[in-house]
Amino acid sequence: DSLGNYCRLSHLDADPHECSLWLLLKKTQSTIWTERLQAVQDLAQNHYWQDYQYRTAAQAIDHRTAIGLARTPQVDLRFFLPPPALPEVEDFLIEDGLRQLLASLPQSEVDQCVQYFTSLALRESSQSLASQRGGLWCFGGNGLPYAQSLTTIPSEKVESFCLQALVQHSKVLSHCDHIVANGGLHLLQRVYQLRRDSQKIQRNIVRIIGNLALNESLHTAIVQSGWVSVLAEMVQSPHIMQASHAARALANLDRDAEVQKYQDGVYILNPHCRTNQPIKADVLFVHGLLGAAFKTWRQKDCELTEDEESAGVQEDYTECWPKSWLASDCPNLRILSVEYDTHLSDWRAKCPAENQRKSLAYRSGELLKKLKAAGVGDRPVIWVAHSMGGLLVKKMLLDATKDPELSPLVKNTKGVLFYSVPHYGTFMAEYSVNVRYLLFPSIEVKELCRDSPALRDLNENFISIAKDQEFKVLSFAETQPTSIGPMIKILVVPGQSADLGFGDLIEVNVDHLNICKPEKKDTLLYKRSLQFIRDALGEQTLC
Repeated sequence: DSLGNYCRLSHLDADPHECSLWLLLKKTQSTIWTERLQAVQDLAQNHYWQDYQYRTAAQAIDHRTAIGLARTPQVDLRFFLPPPALPEVEDFLIEDGLRQLLASLPQSEVDQCVQYFTSLALRESSQSLASQRGGLWCFGGNGLPYAQSLTTIPSEKVESFCLQALVQHSKVLSHCDHIVANGGLHLLQRVYQLRRDSQKIQRNIVRIIGNLALNESLHTAIVQSGWVSVLAEMVQSPHIMQASHAARALANLDRDAEVQKYQDGVYILNPHCRTNQPIKADVLFVHGLLGAAFKTWRQKDCELTEDEESAGVQEDYTECWPKSWLASDCPNLRILSVEYDTHLSDWRAKCPAENQRKSLAYRSGELLKKLKAAGVGDRPVIWVAHSMGGLLVKKMLLDATKDPELSPLVKNTKGVLFYSVPHYGTFMAEYSVNVRYLLFPSIEVKELCRDSPALRDLNENFISIAKDQEFKVLSFAETQPTSIGPMIKILVVPGQSADLGFGDLIEVNVDHLNICKPEKKDTLLYKRSLQFIRDALGEQTLC
């Protein structure tokens, strides 16, 4: 064919690697799936291409190949064309663009919380704009507390709030088409480039792209608007949160190598990219109600002396030990972390309709749907939970036993690891409302009371399933009180409540917040957690 003729005719004066480059580019178009994937890997791993050859490849590769390259570990970023140049807009205000996009989205027949977040974002950004332009706006005192000092609202806060409202819209399938049709992909690209100094804004934008990527009909538009090169760069970030958001978006785009889809709030900690390592089991991390998918699992914050700091003792500090330590010790695990709280913490804004969602039953149903979409249950599973997240795990496993479609999730569960989970309630239920709210804002007090019927039933049913399915169970208990403000110290989950009454119990000399944050890789807390995961999975993982 013409490619073969080119290689034969030009072998005398062409670069020695020129022909292999074109052959690989041709193989990336193969109808044979394994050959196509291997060609992408070979293309990425050949490090002898020259600059002009990278430019040639960037112009020649199709969307599928570009996504595959972006999901190859440490791929050379010269394979990707930069995002298309955006037309200059005179006096462009980010808030203005975000507000117009929000205003263009449907408001009827949508989730009440989406309506609430959108109206709040529109109102606050309008007030901020009016303040900047010297106008006098009044909304009858219905605005947030910031309304009394609008001139002091940083633009980044307003932008972040608008973006979080867009996150809510991007979770509604029918709204994704509207976001794209109304120029959302290009607007978000512009905001991303203008706010390179804000990791938080960039994470929110990529979170939206990850949600849009759940819709395969939008993949072409996402690629054409330059997002693959952005995600390829971001997934190589040393910051685990940045890299994980990008990894989720790329996995949702990669329909050539992925079957699973990662819904909003489900993050892949390992592997971030395509891998030849066979994935033999899943480990799923579920935080407590004031936790998050990343910060809950960071290494314990250590107070170092000046000498230790100067000696670089803390150089290996990790933002997320499951990603840094567990993935290294067990590379053939898929490690996921979930996030299930949606309130806008920066603005202290709560959706009025959120009360109905604060039960374990609601959260269990929502998370089970997301985990099924991610393929959790298709292979052996270990659950790792902190605090109230442990009650949620027990509820999910109980609910899964009642749904025939979720029976593989129960059958494949090999172990559950609990960090200070209040199996039998907590003294917190007897403290003032303010103190209760600080630690457990989203669970009804009756569910927290010691020896409550709801907790007792949850426990008895879970233990019954654990015995029947032969789960391994390990519980860690705190022994140090936790500081709640300057005046109060409380043992949040006493040992007798952290003891499930089934499986092993280990007491650790830390407080409630640090029970899931090992200080070092060689401490008892991490070593016993790792050993539990290995023992529960047996020879299946060989990690």
